[in-house]
Amino acid sequence: MVYTLIDLVQIISKVFYVLILARVILSWVSPNPGNPLVGFIFRVTEPIMAPVRNLIPSAGGMDFSPILVLAGIWVAETVLVRLLYGMV
Repeated sequence: MVYTLIDLVQIISKVFYVLILARVILSWVSPNPGNPLVGFIFRVTEPIMAPVRNLIPSAGGMDFSPILVLAGIWVAETVLVRLLYGMV
């Protein structure tokens, strides 16, 4: 059961890594806002990105919130996985 939870935590974190990286790449181009995939990516990542973006002002038009969110996901995954391994 614990190994299943560890796998689930790792899968969810990887999915969010990919979605946030996709959002970063989409910010470099002008995506069609009517595209369902683009809308999905923005809807899923915005609840995570918005609070971080509100804490950190943009520096010269650069948005560093994806870096902090990715680092936060990595830290959360590491802590959760170590805690779950400690339960074994």
